[in-house]
Amino acid sequence: MDELKQQIKEVIVNALELEDIKPENIVDDEAIFGSGLGLDSIDALELGVALKKKFGVKFNAESADNKKHFASVNALAEFIAKEKGIA
Repeated sequence: MDELKQQIKEVIVNALELEDIKPENIVDDEAIFGSGLGLDSIDALELGVALKKKFGVKFNAESADNKKHFASVNALAEFIAKEKGIA
């Protein structure tokens, strides 16, 4: 799971071109949006596309669970692992 979390952090930094942030500086349970990394809804769309390309997972635009899945790196890792049958 640690490797998956590292890959997610790399996708966040690379896909969103976060020049001031390194993957190792992202805290696993810190909020990705708002007070955490400070990402916004446009970033969410870009991140969703990048995660789909990297991991082959799909996010349903109408799903109320998206907010939960994108809450933190830990939440994304749990979602991706479940979708891919890793965990």
